[in-house]
Amino acid sequence: MKKEKEMTSVRWYMQFVRPYWWEIALTILIGIVKFAIPLFIPLLIQIVIDDIIGSDVLTAAEKTNQLFLYLGVTAAVFFVLRPPVEYYRQYFAQNVSNKILFDIRQHLFGHLQKLSLKYYSNTRAGEVISRVINDVEQTKQFIMIGLMNVWLDLATIVIAVAIMLSMDVPLTIVTLLAFPFYAYSVKHFFGKLRGLTRERSQALADVQSYLHERVAGVSVVKSFALEEHEKQNFDEVNGNFLTKALNHSRWNAKAFAVVNTITDVAPLLVIAYAGYQVINGSLSVGMMAAFIAYIERLYSPLRRLVSSSTTLTQAFASMDRVFELVNAPYDIENAKDAKVPSQFHGDVSFRNVQFEYEKGKPVLQDVSFDVKKGETVAFVGMSGGGKSTIVNLIPRFYDVTGGAITIDGRDIKEWMIEPMRQQIGVVMQDNILFSDSVKTNILMGNPEATDEEVIRAAKAANAHDFIMDLPQGYDTKVGERGVKLSGGQKQRVAIARVFLKNPPILILDEATSALDLESEALIQQSLDVLSKERTTFIVAHRLSTITHADTIYVIDHGKVVEEGTHEQLMQKKGTYYNLFQVQHL
Repeated sequence: MKKEKEMTSVRWYMQFVRPYWWEIALTILIGIVKFAIPLFIPLLIQIVIDDIIGSDVLTAAEKTNQLFLYLGVTAAVFFVLRPPVEYYRQYFAQNVSNKILFDIRQHLFGHLQKLSLKYYSNTRAGEVISRVINDVEQTKQFIMIGLMNVWLDLATIVIAVAIMLSMDVPLTIVTLLAFPFYAYSVKHFFGKLRGLTRERSQALADVQSYLHERVAGVSVVKSFALEEHEKQNFDEVNGNFLTKALNHSRWNAKAFAVVNTITDVAPLLVIAYAGYQVINGSLSVGMMAAFIAYIERLYSPLRRLVSSSTTLTQAFASMDRVFELVNAPYDIENAKDAKVPSQFHGDVSFRNVQFEYEKGKPVLQDVSFDVKKGETVAFVGMSGGGKSTIVNLIPRFYDVTGGAITIDGRDIKEWMIEPMRQQIGVVMQDNILFSDSVKTNILMGNPEATDEEVIRAAKAANAHDFIMDLPQGYDTKVGERGVKLSGGQKQRVAIARVFLKNPPILILDEATSALDLESEALIQQSLDVLSKERTTFIVAHRLSTITHADTIYVIDHGKVVEEGTHEQLMQKKGTYYNLFQVQHL
């Protein structure tokens, strides 16, 4: 099962590599040229020692001339070939790896856009960010090392062994005696390293998640004077990462100690055997010197392979984590025969709707009602009764677990999701503004709108005057989540973008419940204008804001327990009457 998963994550990753195969192949070829050139230096050493210095025929002057001739030609080759080869190897390697990471992050962002609110309710934002940033960056090593450097090192070893075999077979065999021990050590140590790397990556993601949440909620920490308490909590999270990192480092250090000892001992065998052969006259001094030089050319790539194994293990662990994110299922998807809606008329119906966030824990039970075009309906009741859940089901933020919701007589599951949501405007209690300009945030309602349309929408939302008082007017940056604006100002910007969207169906989810009376009056005025001739759903705690609704539904424990106009419900003197009396005492 583990093997199957490993192959699947690698196979998924390779789909982003394939478009750049020719650049990778070219990089490998250039790299082979780079590493092959120095492999001829040991041969040069043998020629210099045996054929030039050790020659009985050449005079001193001739030996000097030949020495500098060979060295001059070699130096010329190095100066002419080495700089462009090294430049283009590095350029292509970095270029292709960065383009692949760009494609992967682009794919992941598209994937994140398709995940439902349920996924984000159960997953910390810092965890998602860590996988898209840290883990994707770590997978770069799979390209740089796994698809390039490992092949270069293997090619270097093969070329070096081939040259050594052509020079002296027995001595080459002695040189390779340490290989089996090297291979066993790598397999033994790096088998466990992948699990340790995953644990370290998860611990780092925990640190990032904790930081993300505490930075976002720094006002809460300061208001309760929890700085020291939070520091202690961070020490625990950070300490857990330190423990995992040290476990990883400890095992990694053992691997390097054993493997490097093997690669360091191997040359001693060659020196001993070659020295014995020279003493007995079976081997020339030049040949011995050449083989000793080849040992370094042979075992340096092996040492790099050990380092590569460590890095690749981390890359594979990161690829697994990225692949887990990619495998997160889409809870909300288009049906195969889904239709693109034309302009909605605005009739909405709930038919025996059932819903549960967790299996076996119903939130809505047998909810049914009809809303005609242009009508305004309101949902009231105690917190946790299911009011917000009802309106969140209309744009398919979640899917019903029973019954059906229809718009213009067709089940919303039969409509294409994005075109359907484009015709539904939502104003929430805590609207999210992005850390960009006021204008950009309003344009979320319609990115193609003109400046005149933006200003018109802002005026309709009673936002134009305060926007013009800002330092840069519509170009003023609002800060993360709109922190530079007051609650009422943020709400009016959110309403402006719904005006710009101009949807036939409108959802107001406690849009004024957290505002002061002055802001509430301004925003209520904007909402009254916004809801005209639109099918409007209102979730409200302040019952005074929904007395004008065509129908009011009282929701209790996921059921509709009362319905009617304000006057009708007051005459019944039931749940709604009691709620209204409590708020007006």
